[in-house]
Amino acid sequence: MSMLQRVHVGRRYTPPRLLVYGTEGIGKSTLASHAPNPIFISTEDGLDQIDCASFPLARSFKDVKAALADLLHQDHDYQSVVIDSVDWLERLIFDALCEQYGVSSIEKVDGGYARGYTHALTHWRSLINDLDQLRVQRGMCVILLAHAKVEKFEDPEHTPYDRYSPRLHKHATALITEWADAVLFATRKIITQTHEAGFNRERTIAAGLGKDGGERILRTVGSPACVAKNRYGLPPELPLSWQALMQGLAAQPSPTNQPAPTLRLVGSETSNPQE
Repeated sequence: MSMLQRVHVGRRYTPPRLLVYGTEGIGKSTLASHAPNPIFISTEDGLDQIDCASFPLARSFKDVKAALADLLHQDHDYQSVVIDSVDWLERLIFDALCEQYGVSSIEKVDGGYARGYTHALTHWRSLINDLDQLRVQRGMCVILLAHAKVEKFEDPEHTPYDRYSPRLHKHATALITEWADAVLFATRKIITQTHEAGFNRERTIAAGLGKDGGERILRTVGSPACVAKNRYGLPPELPLSWQALMQGLAAQPSPTNQPAPTLRLVGSETSNPQE
């Protein structure tokens, strides 16, 4: 068969690849637990208060790879795979490289000069290949969770500014954010008010936070404040809930004579999300 005979025309309906990151306790793990029949691959201990299926805590990169291999080759009914979290997974990758090269720090791998971070990309690409196989061969939704950090962004067109990004090395962040269909920043929507403080001074305070500390939202479009993107035409902001996210995806137009993808809404929303 020639390459021309294998040309695909039109959109492909495949499960999404999501990277969700945010501050501690915002509700990332709770969000992922409402995905269709998920199973968690945990690299950090933090799922005790969440009703979900999970592999034993992964203490090495080999443990993560073994879990992915079982999901690919063994019989099961899971429809989503969640890695919680990829920044703790990065530490396992660094540990594997340190063991391989017999050094005590990623900075010393292969003689140093940041070679360790470059070698880490080989492990990340191997992981991404496994996730893509689960997505294509087993039809599984892929969700990666990460904590957030504040980094200084050197914008060539403006003065440098701070923004939120996943708590990963810049090489890993670039690779994963390019691969993912959506990078979503989980945060709180806070409204500020400015008041007169006397002596010609003003004071800015947060207003309307409520007992939960502010409305929890997902930012889906990048801005000077955060790294984010999506390939689905989602609105810039969504409530932090799986139902709202799936409704946003389902609202996208479908090509003529092709059915829209079936998106299940699984689980009920909780008023007290956990990490």
